Amino acid sequence: MPGIPSPFGGGDGPETFDEDDAFVPDHLPVPGKFLDGHEVLAGDDHVAVHQTARDLFEERGVYDMTFDYNLARLNLDTRHTGAGFRYAEEVGDDAVLRAEFSPTTAFCPQTHTLTIGAFRAWNGLSECHDYDLVRIRTVESHHQSDSVNEELQSLEAEYQETGTVPGQPDDAPGEAVTDAIDSPAGPDAPF
Repeated sequence: MPGIPSPFGGGDGPETFDEDDAFVPDHLPVPGKFLDGHEVLAGDDHVAVHQTARDLFEERGVYDMTFDYNLARLNLDTRHTGAGFRYAEEVGDDAVLRAEFSPTTAFCPQTHTLTIGAFRAWNGLSECHDYDLVRIRTVESHHQSDSVNEELQSLEAEYQETGTVPGQPDDAPGEAVTDAIDSPAGPDAPF
């Protein structure tokens, strides 16, 4: 995706980001309630899943427009420790991955769009990983977590029932689809 200058971005040097293959717990969000009681991934397991996320987000164009990068890069951004994704395999069903998103602020306006995009990328490209279902939620500290998570649950239920990702054309990965979303915030997720 072409670079768009960001007034919030800052440098892009090696000191700004952890290495792609590094697991640095101090730079990651603390696993929240959605991951409680499940097998939280750490070390090489976390890195492998997160590298898959990066590839899927690149394929579907899941970008944080504030920082002008693939959303998966947020986990590696040392300027935003505590923001990004944590993952867990569901207890009793390791074919289900849980991914919990912690935005940079409790009022991040992109949280809805980014989590819907993440859901569509993971589940719309299911042939690219070993999970039957990837459940996405935002942490409870976000001011709209209830409504965002309700919508994610609804998308998940429809996906499980139909086998297709709602609002995602099967034949055009990454194509914007806006009229298929029924959201109180409006159709703002082009993934």
